[in-house]
Amino acid sequence: MIMNFASNLWDFMVGAFIIFLFIMWIWLLISVFSDLFRRKDSSGLAKVIWVIVLLVLPYLGVFAYLLTQGNGMAD
Repeated sequence: MIMNFASNLWDFMVGAFIIFLFIMWIWLLISVFSDLFRRKDSSGLAKVIWVIVLLVLPYLGVFAYLLTQGNGMAD
């Protein structure tokens, strides 16, 4: 009985952590898209390329955007 409870608790914790990571990623994606379309210093072609990268490689695209354009997001 105790092993079953521990297994269920572990499954719940892992599931809650995965949902938390997914919500954090959605939050980052929304922040990146809002910053991308709010920027005045990027051309239309650069915005289109970033959108394609974000749709094709979502995780890598978000992290690449944060690394390369993070200073502009802070303004």
